[in-house]
Amino acid sequence: MTADKMRVLIVDDIAETRENVRKLLQFESDVEVVGTARSGKEGIQLAHELDPDVVLMDINMPDIDGITATEEIRQKAPHIQVVILSVQGDQNYMRRAMLAGARDFLTKPPMGDELISAIKRAGEMAHTERAKGAKQQFTASAGAGASVPMAGYTPASRGKIVTVYSPKGGTGCTTIAVNLAIALHNEDTRAVLVDANLQFGDIAVFVNEQGKNTILELAPRVDELEPEVVEEILVKHEASGLRILAAPQRPEMAEKVSADQFSKVLQFLQRMYSYVVVDTSSILTDIILSTFDVSDVIVLVTTQEIPAIKNARLFLDLLLTMGIGKERVVFAMNRYDKRIAITPERVSENLKHEVSVTIPLEEKIVVTAVNRGVPFMLDNKSQPVGRGVLSLAEAVRARLNVLEAENEAPVIKR
Repeated sequence: MTADKMRVLIVDDIAETRENVRKLLQFESDVEVVGTARSGKEGIQLAHELDPDVVLMDINMPDIDGITATEEIRQKAPHIQVVILSVQGDQNYMRRAMLAGARDFLTKPPMGDELISAIKRAGEMAHTERAKGAKQQFTASAGAGASVPMAGYTPASRGKIVTVYSPKGGTGCTTIAVNLAIALHNEDTRAVLVDANLQFGDIAVFVNEQGKNTILELAPRVDELEPEVVEEILVKHEASGLRILAAPQRPEMAEKVSADQFSKVLQFLQRMYSYVVVDTSSILTDIILSTFDVSDVIVLVTTQEIPAIKNARLFLDLLLTMGIGKERVVFAMNRYDKRIAITPERVSENLKHEVSVTIPLEEKIVVTAVNRGVPFMLDNKSQPVGRGVLSLAEAVRARLNVLEAENEAPVIKR
């Protein structure tokens, strides 16, 4: 057994279920079943004795139910992660499980791949929590010393939040957000890409990094975040070096993240990265609205279609009512086709807001990139669509510089 193995305790009152799960997990080289329990009470006792990384907990048991057992285990050993299994998949059970401290909630019988992915996510979190606890113990015993900043952690500067939004679905908002983040990212100005579409977010698919950590690993602990832990949870896109904070893997899990938690995560990421690029849905949820409030710049995406332009006008009006000035908006026209009579100039005049950037229509390149999970800025940035995104990145930088200069300008009293 290696120290990196994920140690699992199975708690279920049905012997057949315990055996089936044990047999499934024996084929995973990085997972070890360290024990099984037939009741909630026995599960609590074995969790204390065996100190597993992950507890697979049935929700319905004859003595102590799985939710109560989860709560007791997590109170005594917060590094142990619990994955709850239930034949009932309704929202009430899920909410109660998460409030008790469960890391994940699966409906019985779960698919094999689904169960293994949940265990590995929970196991990685357990290892992170153990390392965090060990570090805190060492720091306490060694006394306060000079800390070494994490790679990408820049405590002396505040990063900028750039939110990409379109009030009309299907305009290519996610494509722009993903490729803009890559365009802004380099060794000197590191970027992180965050998915604010918590129900049906796709950025993990766009960069082929599904099935890994999500916002759910950060939201419950927003008031005790540390750069080292955040860095461990963020997914690294190896091809670009970009860090990613993905949406939950199932839409029903979105309600576990509040607008306040999401805003705090974004503001913490500002301490670590030069750019925090946020992808959004067109639906104005509390999370999206709170993201606008903390954003330095909003990239408003439209196309040459009349409904998209109409919605862009409505959105600009909405920003005024929210107290967000137009100077914080960079207006981009995506999928621009010169053959269509609706020009950027006409849209600028009609909406009384300049279209700063046009990104040309190159359907083959864009669709191929999405289907491959390889953003086109990695291998097609010299093509017109890539140059359009580079122009957008420059427009964002320029706007941020102007806003920063205005904020720093001295007030002249008369």
